[in-house]
Amino acid sequence: MSLRERHCTHGAPALGATELRALLAQMPQWRLEGEHILRSYEFRDYRETIAFVNALADMVHIENHHPDLTVRYRHCIVAYTTHSAGHAVSLNDIICAAKADAIYTERTGA
Repeated sequence: MSLRERHCTHGAPALGATELRALLAQMPQWRLEGEHILRSYEFRDYRETIAFVNALADMVHIENHHPDLTVRYRHCIVAYTTHSAGHAVSLNDIICAAKADAIYTERTGA
């Protein structure tokens, strides 16, 4: 089952360094920065950026796993960490990152 097909689970533990590296290798546009994984998504204009943010909001509501967002005119930075895992990266973060990538691809064709 692909990451996009999985769902977040309550109480997901922090990933070990080896497992995190292996999972991030599958998603090269995401990077580890401190306690977060993050990615910047680029858009043509503000309307496209906000449409992505709204689609992302629908997904994270279903998964009950919410990122930090930085929204600009033509891009949005999405950052995930799991507070209940000691502010570390968990499988929930990876699952939602993969789902965010799918939303981006679906909306932009990129």
